[in-house]
Amino acid sequence: MTTTPFFIPTSKLSSDVYAQIQDTARRFAADRVRPHAAELDESERFPAEIYAGMAEAGLFGITVPEALGGAGLDTLSYALVMEELSQGYASVADQCGLVELIGTLLSVHGSDSQRTQWLRDVLSARKRVAYCITEAEAGSDVSGVKTTAVRDGSGWLLSGSKIWIHNAPVADVAFVLARTDPALGHRGMSIFIVDLAAEGVSRGRKESKMGQRASPVGSLHFESVRLGGDAILGEMNRGFHIMMSVLDKGRIGIGALAVGIAQAGLDAAVGYAKTRRQFGRPVAENQGLQWLLADMKKDITAARALVQRAAMIMDAGLPATSDCSIAKCFASDVAVAHAANAVQVFGGSGYIRGFEVERLYRDAKITQIYEGTNQIQRTIIARELLKD
Repeated sequence: MTTTPFFIPTSKLSSDVYAQIQDTARRFAADRVRPHAAELDESERFPAEIYAGMAEAGLFGITVPEALGGAGLDTLSYALVMEELSQGYASVADQCGLVELIGTLLSVHGSDSQRTQWLRDVLSARKRVAYCITEAEAGSDVSGVKTTAVRDGSGWLLSGSKIWIHNAPVADVAFVLARTDPALGHRGMSIFIVDLAAEGVSRGRKESKMGQRASPVGSLHFESVRLGGDAILGEMNRGFHIMMSVLDKGRIGIGALAVGIAQAGLDAAVGYAKTRRQFGRPVAENQGLQWLLADMKKDITAARALVQRAAMIMDAGLPATSDCSIAKCFASDVAVAHAANAVQVFGGSGYIRGFEVERLYRDAKITQIYEGTNQIQRTIIARELLKD
């Protein structure tokens, strides 16, 4: 059985470049995101002004080439940005991840006309995007997609429904996976770029979520939506493979986001433990609590290392699927476990709305579910292992 060496060569980026992009994201999160996190969680408001600022700061399209309007950096840079933004508020990091995936789809698979029409507007936050795979019977099982696109002269008619779609209530354009040749199973799917102002498009209700509440989720319905022949992204009947090709990067992003949540919880717990007094002394002097904080620190450090290692493997052009699944699965499990421990450190206060750790606990849970549940990640890891 072969294994990937731990130390993986990255791109030619210098440590100064990594430090600069990380510092930019950290400052943005501290100054522009975190002060508004509680209000955004309560109101569930889509913070368009924050995303415009992120675009101006170069935090959208981290790996998209500069010539196409992106930052022209690498996947490790993307992981650093996602972790820092998530420490401000995971909903904001989630939007960065969504734009990164769509930017990758367009920059790698889009035609010149598609890039011209959409890419710069997406990266500048002038257009809001939705990434549409999930259906009532197609979540972890993407092959279960029932949305169809049938030929109509030189164009297509798109019909079907997508659920639990990020940005569905606010998006301007959707990237929709649909069946174009049902006889071919998952090999007969294509991706369509759909202007959501088109006739036949409707939106379902905005869902009320447990966490990451400022990242809106809802459904999109397509009733014989007429699309031009140029609406297909990439090669026809290659949609499943194209969508899957960006999920590895997506899992690195979610892993980094989860690390950010866990780190924010640890920081809050340490600060509280130093100031909270019981029995005449700070609770931080109790060995039991010290050990809990130590376990948080070691697990978060391990999760961060796994996420960054997966990013480095991807940047080296090596097979990264297993490592991306390991990183996402481990980091999200760490986020949920240690966000809970942060609440425990705060005691009763941690269970009260308005305390940061209560929000972090709610925000963490979805990281075990989206971009493929952690059960699916374990299946992927085992499948890759047994292939060897």
